[in-house]
This record gives sequence, C-alpha cells and structure tokens, in this order.
Amino acid sequence: MSPFWVLVFVFVNNGYFLDGLSTQNSRRPDVVKIGSIINLDSVIGKVAKVAMEAAIDDVNSDPVVLGGTKLKLTMLDANYSGFMGIIEALQVMETDTVAIIGPQSSVTAHLISHIANELQVPLLSFAATDPTLSSLQYPFFVRTTQDDWYQMAAIADIVEYYKWREVIAIYTDDDYGRNGISALANQLATKRCRISYKAPMNPQASRSDIMDVMVKVALAESRILIVHTYPTGGIDVVDVAHHLGMMGSGYVWIATNWLSTVLDTDSPLPSGAVENIQGLITLRMYTPDSEMKRNFLSRWKNLTNNLTGNGPFGLNTYGLYAYDTVWILANAVNAFFNHGGNISFSKDSRLSELDGGNLHLDAMSIFDGGQLLLDSILKVKLTGLSGHVSFTTDKSLIRPAYEVINVIGTGIRRIGYWSNNSGLSVVPPEKLYEKPPYRSSSNQQLHSVIWPGQTTETPRGWVFPNNGKQLRIGVPNRVSYREFIAEVPGTDTFKGYCIEVFTAALNLLPYAVPYKLMPFGDRVHNPSCTELVRLITTGVYDAAIGDIAIITNRTRMADFTQPYIKSGLVVVATVRKSNSHAWAFLRPFTWTMWTVTGISFLGVGAVVWILEHRINDQFRGPPRRQILTTLWFSFSTMFYSHRENTVSPLGRMVLIIWLFVVLIIKSNYTASLTSILTVQQLSSPIKGIESLIASNDPIGYQQGSFARNYLSDELGIPESRLVPLNSQEEYAKALEDGPKKGGVAAVVDERAYIELFLSSRCEFSIVGQEFTNNGWGFAFPRESPLAIDMSTAILKLSETGELQRIHDKWLMRSACSLQGANLEVDRIQLKSFSGLFILCGLACLFAFLVYFALLVCQFTKDYSESSDSSARSSQSARIRTFLSFVGQSGQAPNGITGENESTNSSKKSCTAVSSNRSVSFGVGTNK
Repeated sequence: MSPFWVLVFVFVNNGYFLDGLSTQNSRRPDVVKIGSIINLDSVIGKVAKVAMEAAIDDVNSDPVVLGGTKLKLTMLDANYSGFMGIIEALQVMETDTVAIIGPQSSVTAHLISHIANELQVPLLSFAATDPTLSSLQYPFFVRTTQDDWYQMAAIADIVEYYKWREVIAIYTDDDYGRNGISALANQLATKRCRISYKAPMNPQASRSDIMDVMVKVALAESRILIVHTYPTGGIDVVDVAHHLGMMGSGYVWIATNWLSTVLDTDSPLPSGAVENIQGLITLRMYTPDSEMKRNFLSRWKNLTNNLTGNGPFGLNTYGLYAYDTVWILANAVNAFFNHGGNISFSKDSRLSELDGGNLHLDAMSIFDGGQLLLDSILKVKLTGLSGHVSFTTDKSLIRPAYEVINVIGTGIRRIGYWSNNSGLSVVPPEKLYEKPPYRSSSNQQLHSVIWPGQTTETPRGWVFPNNGKQLRIGVPNRVSYREFIAEVPGTDTFKGYCIEVFTAALNLLPYAVPYKLMPFGDRVHNPSCTELVRLITTGVYDAAIGDIAIITNRTRMADFTQPYIKSGLVVVATVRKSNSHAWAFLRPFTWTMWTVTGISFLGVGAVVWILEHRINDQFRGPPRRQILTTLWFSFSTMFYSHRENTVSPLGRMVLIIWLFVVLIIKSNYTASLTSILTVQQLSSPIKGIESLIASNDPIGYQQGSFARNYLSDELGIPESRLVPLNSQEEYAKALEDGPKKGGVAAVVDERAYIELFLSSRCEFSIVGQEFTNNGWGFAFPRESPLAIDMSTAILKLSETGELQRIHDKWLMRSACSLQGANLEVDRIQLKSFSGLFILCGLACLFAFLVYFALLVCQFTKDYSESSDSSARSSQSARIRTFLSFVGQSGQAPNGITGENESTNSSKKSCTAVSSNRSVSFGVGTNK
C-alpha cells in the first residue's frame, strides 16, 4: 500500500493529521459524560435543575461550541445527605465522567473534593459558598459562584456604616454555617467590631430547638442579628423570632443571600411569612442587566410552567450561575480537545488492591486528562447570564458584588450595592469597576432603610439585656476624701461627687439599667483602683465607678467613659512667707540680667561717643571730661534725662533703639518689683517634680493611688523614698514634720484631691506644674456599649452645666489661693530680653561700621590732597596721621553730617595735617 493511502486510512479512523499538523478535531467523541449532584427539591436545587437542563440543550443545539460533540448530563439527588452525596459521586465516577457540576451543599463538597482529588475529576459548584473550599487542599474544586468571604465583607461594611460594634450570629452548625461565620468574625475584626454572641443551630433543628436558641438570643444585649442558614431554616428562625416579639423596633436583622433566594424563587410568600420579614436587610449576588439575561428570563416561565402542581417558580441568582456553569464546562471541554486532550481513564493501583465487594471500587478510574481540563476551566473567559465570567489566580470569580435589599411590604427595595472595589455605593458595580479601587468611610453610601417596627431611625444596636440580672458595680470604699465617695453608715448605698455624677448620667440613658453598688476595700486603707479594674476582667464586677484615673495600664483591661473631671499629678509642699529686706530692689532681675544690662549701658554710651565726638562739642574736651560725659550719658538714658544732644543720624538711630530697650526693661522691672513689695510671697525649697527627683528626701503619696507606680516606674524614684499616706491629717503632719523629723519633703497626688486638701490648709501649696494629664472615668468591660452611652450622657451633663453644678456642690471650698498669697514670683531671666539686646547690639555694630567706612574714605581723600607724594610716607606715619585725623574736631565724614555741623566745624580745616603730629582726643581744640 502506498504511503498516501496509509495517511488517508489513519485520518479517517482517528480524525487527525499525523505529526501534529492539526489537533482541531483530535479524538472528539460523540458524547462527553458529566454529572451533577444537587438537592432536587430544595429552593436552589429545583431552579438549578431547570437552568442546567436548558443550558445543556443550548450547548448541544449549537454545533460550533463542541464541534458536534454532545454533553450528556447525569443528574442525581443528594437529598440533603452528605452520605448520599458520596455514594452518588462514586456512582457517577464509575461511568467515565469527566466533570461534576456541584455539589450544591458545602458539606458534601468537602467530602466529594477528596474523591475528586484522587480521581482528578474537576468539581464545578455553583452553590457551595463555604470560603474554606478555596484552600489549596482542594485543587480540583472550582467555585462558579460568589465566595461567602465577600458576602461577609459586605455585611461587615454595613455594620461599620451604621456605626454598630457588636452583632449576634445565628447560623447552621455545619461547614457552611461555621466557616461563613468565621469569615464574618474576621471581616468584623478589621472594622474593630465583633460577634458578641454565637447561636449555632442543628442543621435538622426542629421548631422547639430553634425556640431554645432564640430565647437565649433575646436575652443578649446586642440587637444586630446576622442570620446565616439555609432557606428553609432561615424562614423558621424569623417565624420563631416574630413569635417572641423580636421583630419590633430596635432590632436589626441582616440575612445572608438565602432570603433573597427565597424571595426570588417562591414569591409571593404567604402573608404570615411576609409579615415576619418586614424591615429585614438581605443580600443578593449582583448580576448586571443584559439582553442575554432578559431573553432567558422571558423563557423561564415556559421552562417551569408544567414542572410542579403549584405552577411556575421564579429564577434566582443560583439558577443564573448554574446555567453559566454548564457553558463554562462546555468551553473548557472544547479547549481541552483543541489542546490535544483525550478522554481516557486509567486504573488507580491503590483501588485495585482493595477487595471492593459489592461497592465495585475497582470500577473507578483516574481521568488522565483531568489536570488539562482543570486548567482549561480556569482559563475560560465568557459573558454569561451572570455577567463577565473569568477566574482569578486563587480560582475565584472576578468582580464579586452584591445588592443590598430592604424588605418592605409585599416586595423588596434595593438600597444600594456592595463591591470588592469600593464597598457600599448606590452606583452599580460595573460603573465603579471602570475606576481605580478607592475606599474611604466618606464615600460609603446607602439609601434610607425602613427598619423593623416601621421606623426610619437607625437603631442604636443594643439594649440592656432583659434577663433580670443586676449590674454588679464595684465602688472603692474610701477612708479619706469622702467628699468623692462615702458609704452611708448602716446601709448599702453610697454618696459623694462620683456617685452623683454616675446617677445623673444614668438618668439620661433611654433605657433602665438595674445595678447594685458593691463596696471594694477593707475600710482601713484606701483600695487600689487598678485592682478594682482588674476584677472587671475576671467577672467579679460588671463595671466600676468612682475616683478611677484613666491611665495606660488600666485602659488595657477595660473601656472607660469620657472623663468627667480632670486630675493630673501635682506636687504639694510646705511654703513660707518671703520677708522683704534691704536688697529687695535687686530681686526682679537675675545677676546675669543685671550684668548684661550694665554692660549694655556702657557699650551704647561708647558707640554714641564715637559717632558724635568729631562733630559735637558736647562730646569733646579733655580725656577725663569725655569719660565722665560718656558715663553720664550712658546711665542718664535710663531716666531719659541725658543733657547731651546727638547730632549725627547714626547716633540718633542708635539712641532711639536703645531708649526703646530701656523702656521695655524699666516696665518689666517696675511691674516685678511692685508685685514683690505689695503681694504676699510664698517660697518653698521644692520648686517642682524636677527638684524633688534631684533630692534624696522622702516623698509622700496617697495609698492605693497610681502615683506610687508612676513615681517608681516612670520617674525612677527609689521605692525607699516613697511614703504611703492614708488621710489628709497624715498629709499635713508629714509635711509639717519635714524630712528631718521623719516626715516628707512633699506629697505627690492627683489635683482633685490636693485642691480639696489645700482648701483649708494655707501653709501648703502646689509647687511647679502639673506633670501628668489624666482624668477620672467609669470603667466597663471591653467593647461594652454601655461605656459609649455613658460617655454621651457625661458630655450632655457637661454641655448643660449640670456637671459643674455637681462639682460645686461637693467640692467647692474657700481655697487659700483666694487670699492673695502667691508662690514666689519668678525672677526675670536674660533670655526674656535676649532679642532686644541682640537688636540693639546689631544696630550699634551697623552704625559703627558705616561710620568707620565713611571716615576712612574721607581721610583717604584729604590725605591724598595734602601729601605731595604718598609713596614717600611711611606706613606708621600714615597710621599716626589717621588717628590724629580721627581725634580732631572738624567736618564729619560725607553722608553723616549733622545739623550743627556749620556751627561746630565748618570753619575748621583738616587738610593741613602734619605727618608727625601726635594723636589727640580733642585737647586744646576748643580754646
């Protein structure tokens, strides 16, 4: 036989050219078997069955899709059973099936994925939304619908949008429910929110079981309820909640997309069911509008018209994804054949070694082209009923998005969208995906919502739990400063400033808070507020009120309200009256200030003399006279009584600036001296916390206060120097005794206590500045909504002036500070006037340099005119001539001539200067 006929024979029998010339129709069988495992009588399953059958018909009727090959779908009913799902998967895989559409249930998907991994058969699920199925553990599982990870991200954004902080999760306790709620917890954590209570339910829970769960939910304080169940179970949950009165005002119900699936499929619902879901928010997987989608919707009624005795049912989004899944698989099979794929199976050696018995395990084989088909599936790009279909690198569909729906009346209202690109918006996601990803709290937007109870006011999100339990509130049982907190003898009640602030704030809350005040302390020593706050974390107390300073280590254990009083640490010490003495007039200035001021007087006088002595006869004469004149002129400017007039512009400029400096210095000196001599002055060897640290004297602190830890840990003061004091009397005695008699040099305590202490003890005073910035607040457990509401109430008390009225009632006393006694006035430092002195010095330097430059120019001009030959003059003779020129009376340098120039020096010549004339300071020039 010739080679030509051999080639034709091979082509006819195998359908492809040898040597890889073409693989377009390589071994394409007439039929490709695929399977499907769903729950046929479920809300999702009955829709998916019709949608997949329609897709199979559409694919097989189009010869272009698979080149004449037909898809054969074997559809099995898992009947809500994981076990049955496994058995049916094994049965399907016995029949040379290349892929399975499904399973519908996430629980079954977890089980079957292990079989798919072993036999390398891809699973394409349009309904298994459990986020953990996307893990690397299941390489042959492909999700052709939205992942619940994104649905939970949308719910977390809604919770943050309405400024709620805690939610309750009601869910089916299986892989689908647990893993979905775990994803919700993670998403909420990124928003600094949390699930305060989890209410799991048995997947086959009866109404009685659901009732038990919902009673516990009703006793919790959060009113934000997230329901993540299957459609049938979700309807039962809201029905029980309605029966328990949990569908009224104040509640927020957010259902995952199970509710929108029910509404799309079984509408109109019975009137009772519609009443139960009024005001709920639910999500629906977003599928953009398109002509293809509209055409399929118009076919849907015909497809379902004769399927059930109850008439046609609606099309939900899972049906759209089920339809697209068939097309994804059809395109992938076509690509599989185009890349040379061949449908063949090989025995699994591990299964062959087993004695399968009636199970026929040896009948199952490994799909040799499974990996190639999987790769082809993940590379599919098409436009289907659900929009553009394409997969990311982690096998998720691109552009996840949801509609946010509010149930109203007999219908629903879309209040916005959520997309992974920009969060909540009222703009359709496809428009937002055209822009770069951008998220901020300011651009999140939803339309208004009608909440349960037919209200448009956004619920607060929590109420005080109606379980009959009283709040156990710890109160420090103080033995001193009882104006703040004091237990009423013979009763279990308390009184004081802190108690009245607490009750006033509590009265502003829009709900009742049953509570019981419980004393904390031994009634002998002031208790530690840090230990009181710690007991909140252990559950001993539900809250703590009183004089509790808000400090770092306490905020790590509990949440605090807005501070209702400021109270930082201060130093109080013994002060004594400062007596006047003969040299009291020197006290306003430091010695440095006095020295620099005196030098400045002399310096300015010298500069004015230099600028004036050539043209002003008042600054000329014998050396002794000139020195006395300069000294007199310098110090007489202090009183603006100088007799000498300045005639040069430079001299006047310097004098004006100096007189301004003198004015400022005199004003401050006068004010300081007046204060020293007229106001009673108090002084103390302790100037503040710095001087206290530098000494080795003992320091007192209030027992139980955080001041002890602050002094030792933050400031490094040895604990041996710290002396605990328990009462105001102990404060006074320790300060009066002083370090030499076993007392303390100073006491460090919070300002609120010290102000009360000083109100009746004028011999002590606060020294230095407040060196911490704290406030007092009420402590609650972490994430407690009551802390937020109490903070709002405290702010209202402050705005209305009620907080100040309570303060004045309990803490207002006749303080010693009102008697005119002040701590010693600080002496005026040089740094306070350094700018003025620098300004004056620069002015003097500038004037001197200008004067000297003009003088040199004038001398050079006159010298060149009077000398026959400058080259023959020696350098020393030239210098002597210049000094003589400077010292003589005559015309001022050009540019600095004063108004008296004509009378003082216009008739004097300076051109005939002898080369050997001695230097003169004006002696004999004014005969």
